[in-house]
Formats: sequence, structure tokens, C-alpha cells
Amino acid sequence: MHPQNCTSNTSSDSSVDASSDGKWASKLLRDCAAAMSDKDSTKIHHLLWMLNELASPYGDCDQKLASYFLQALFCKATDSGRRCYKTLISVAEKSHSFDSLRKLILKFQELSPWTTFGHVASNGAMLEALDGDPTLHIIDISNTLCTQWPTLLEALATRSDETPRLKLTAVVTTAIANSVMKDIAPRMEKFARLMGVPFEFTVMTGLNRLGELTKEALGVRDDEAVAVNCVNTLRRLDEKERKSVIQMIHSLKPKVVTIVEEEADFSSSDFVKCFEECLRFYTIYFDMLEECFTATSNEKLMLERECSRSIVRVLACDDDEIDHDDSERREKGRRWSERLRETGFTAVGYSDDVVDDVKALLKRYRAGWSLVMPGEDNIDDHHQNQTAAGIYLAWKEEPVVWASVWKPSN
Repeated sequence: MHPQNCTSNTSSDSSVDASSDGKWASKLLRDCAAAMSDKDSTKIHHLLWMLNELASPYGDCDQKLASYFLQALFCKATDSGRRCYKTLISVAEKSHSFDSLRKLILKFQELSPWTTFGHVASNGAMLEALDGDPTLHIIDISNTLCTQWPTLLEALATRSDETPRLKLTAVVTTAIANSVMKDIAPRMEKFARLMGVPFEFTVMTGLNRLGELTKEALGVRDDEAVAVNCVNTLRRLDEKERKSVIQMIHSLKPKVVTIVEEEADFSSSDFVKCFEECLRFYTIYFDMLEECFTATSNEKLMLERECSRSIVRVLACDDDEIDHDDSERREKGRRWSERLRETGFTAVGYSDDVVDDVKALLKRYRAGWSLVMPGEDNIDDHHQNQTAAGIYLAWKEEPVVWASVWKPSN
């Protein structure tokens, strides 16, 4: 077998020749998902066996897709998703140290703008919205492990007027993040001293769910200019909590809210529809990893294993089976935009300066990356009354990350 990428094949014939065109994995996986939906046990067993023979987490792109989706489909078929997912999380928690996570994040940022895109866009918007305020409070509800903030601290240190006081509150809800924040805090404080920025750093832990976060616990003062930064966070909320958490953010009366989410929709209750979207998104993601990283990269393997956990969570676990804040019911920028507008927020367009900074960032990476504005390339669903705010990062013209800026309407 010599597949060169993860491009999908939409054929429905399950008698696949794995060496014919190198596009076998998505076909077999789709057929297996359809058989599960139809409860065709004979076909399910046959396809799971075929996938097991062909898949490998150490092979080429198609073999990896087959391996990680096979794991999720097997869990779905045997009703073992919850047990498998908890095991995968436990293994990850034990293997992740501060140093290993730091190395992983830095290598990913070096080779791909997947995360730095949102950092640059959000930091630029916050700096503009908070310009001239002497006392700042940034509430960071994200999974970035504070990698976003050194560049913002540098920018604050070089402001033409007096350097503002910055209070940074990092809200942590995952066990992996909890385990490394104690190492991050002193490094953040040391860097702020080096930059000459008056700095107060608080880490909020102990939350079982993000929905437990309250205005009172965040300790916002009247003299503070508040910014709320949400990066890959809103998707972690249970469907029932999304509106209430957005309302809580609104109650903080922030000057600016920055939101970054991956452009995927895993919210459908229809298994086949959710499977198709999950396969589409991770096909793009694995293709990106294959081209941006070397074949023997340990960091690439770690990122792929992180995907495997998400795939099991989406396809093989019911929401009520996982008892911590770890939802993967992602929604696209258009739907998040609707939610924010319904809850009293107004979209703020990125300035030309910020857009230019993002474009300059993308030029540092290999070909294939582009910036897409709403309304371009049929991103928006034109049957909807409202379209998505913000901007998109695209890989090979496929939107993969959405970034946006908001302020309270009143």
C-alpha cells in the first residue's frame, strides 16, 4: 500500500482494493459506520476485521486514520467507549510532564499555525481594545497552557504610554493542565518581571465543569478593564451549559471577548452524520500533520494520539457517560456566532493591522495555509439569517480554525 495523503473516497462498495488508489480507509470506515447505523452485525464484524488487518498507528496516513477510527467504532460496537476513553486519558496524564508538553506545544507552533493563528488574532484584538487602560484583567479560559501570553506581555512592555498593570486569571478544568500549571506559574511571573510589566497571576483549579465558574470566583474589580479569552473552550461545555456560561461572561461586562474554535460540527445526534463530519475534519488534520512533521516525529505521534482520544469521545461515548468537563460536541463558527448574538454580544471586526499580522504569520509556514474571511469560499450557510463573524485559518482551502472578537451589546 502506498497512499500519499488522506483524501476521502465517497464510493460505497465495501469490497475495497487497498492498493488500487490509496484512498481505502475512509471508504471502509464509512461502510462500517453505515452498517452500525443499520445494525447489520454480519457486515459490522466483516468490516471491523478488514480494518483491523489493514490499520496501523505507525503506518501511512490512511493506516493511521483506519487505526484510530477503528478503535472508536469497536468501542461503539461493544459499548466500551467510556472504559476505553478513561484509560486513554489516564495514560496521557501519566505520560505528560511539563517538559514534554512544552516541547510538544513549541514544536507544533514551529511547524504549523494551527494554534498560533488564534494567538496572534486574539492578542491583537485585545491589545487594541484595552489600549490606554491602566489596569487590565485577562480571564484566560483556554487549553493553551499560557503559551499565548509572552508575546502579549512583550507588547504591553513596549507601549508608548505607561505600562499597565496586568492581572491574568487562568481557568483550568482538565487534569493534564492541572498537573503542569504549578510549573508554568513561576515562569510566567519571571517573564513578566523581565519585561517590566506589573503582573498578578492566578490559577483557578478545582472546577469539575466549566459550568461551575462564577463571576464572584473570578474576583473582577470595578477598576479593571476586562478581557475574556476563550480558545478551544466553548466546545468543552455540555450543550445545556453553553448559554449560561456565555451569559456569565456577559455579566463580567468585558471590553472584549476573543473566541477561537476549530471549524467542525460534532453536535448531530445522528451517528452517521456525526461520523462523516468527524472523518472529514480529522482527514484534514492528519493530512496537515503528515505534511508539516517528519515521518519519525514523536510530537506528531503525540498529537495523533490526542486525536484518537477525541475520536473515541465523539463517536463512542454518550455525554452522560463522562463525568468531567470534557465534551467534544464542537460547533462551527456560524453556530457559535448565533449563540453569542442571542446572548447579547455584538461581533467586532478585526482591524487591518491585525489581519496584516495574521497574514505575516502565515508566510512563516509552508505552502498550503491561507486566511479566509467570512463570505469567501462558501463558508457561511447562506440559508441562515446570520453568518459567522471573524476570520478562518484554512489548510488547502479547507477552513479548520475560526477566530472572532465580541463585545457586549449593552
